[in-house]
Amino acid sequence: METKKKTILVVDDNAENLDILAELLEEYDVIDTTDGYEALEILNEEKVDLILLDVMMPEIDGFELCKKIKDNPQTQDIPIMFITALTDEDSIVKSYEIGGSDYITKPFKKKELLAKVKREFKIQDLQNELKLMASTDPLTKLYNRRYFKEVSKHFVFSAKRENEPLSVLMLDIDKFKSINDTYGHDVGDKVIKTIANILTKNRRKSDLLCRWGGEEFLILLPNTNVEGAFSVAEKIRKTVENTDINVSDEKQIKITVSIGISQMELKEEDNLEPAIRRADEALYTAKERGRNCIVLKDF
Repeated sequence: METKKKTILVVDDNAENLDILAELLEEYDVIDTTDGYEALEILNEEKVDLILLDVMMPEIDGFELCKKIKDNPQTQDIPIMFITALTDEDSIVKSYEIGGSDYITKPFKKKELLAKVKREFKIQDLQNELKLMASTDPLTKLYNRRYFKEVSKHFVFSAKRENEPLSVLMLDIDKFKSINDTYGHDVGDKVIKTIANILTKNRRKSDLLCRWGGEEFLILLPNTNVEGAFSVAEKIRKTVENTDINVSDEKQIKITVSIGISQMELKEEDNLEPAIRRADEALYTAKERGRNCIVLKDF
């Protein structure tokens, strides 16, 4: 399978420098701009793996632009390498203090430039591998609760900025303890993995899915109100209800799920905790109503 090229955003007010860097970085996908504010727009629209940022620019200098990038939860993790003619100690120290990962001096030296860029991407790949190991549930391969809480901040930031609805769907496997007690933990694990597969197949690419803990799962649905979330939940509920799980060569069992739904109040709430709590309360109500049903919780 072909590996996708890394994307580098180069920001420099000197068009000649942009041409030089584009030629030196020909093995990568390069996006360039001479305008710092346009760079912010590009970052909102494109997936960028590394930013090469000039320090001395009109209107907004590289240090101030770096601060804006690091203040945005959606872009704060993108590594920034400063490109500068400044070599004094104070400028170099400042580039690190405000979040830069490295700096490249002008005029550019091809071998030094490529070595630093390759090193940055190698570090990035290793960090991504470690992050994946730390962020996933080993049984289902879904995101775990800790990672969900961290990543969901980006969804909240985007929803508030765009004023788009954000809904939470909390799901619990009905009578799961009885399944474990009757058929053993191997079957219980099989049930959990079956639910995880159903959720994965029925979610949209934009949704964030995690194993919340035990037999509970959580789905974050961006740009979706509670009515839209209900449609997603009902599709999941029916799919689970109609799924047979093999316990042995001669026996199959049926399972059901209960689901609670809530929507974030964008004007009043700064994080997902209240919405998650409401979804949990709705889930508890669904259990009280006899299970295998969906309950919506008003904010």
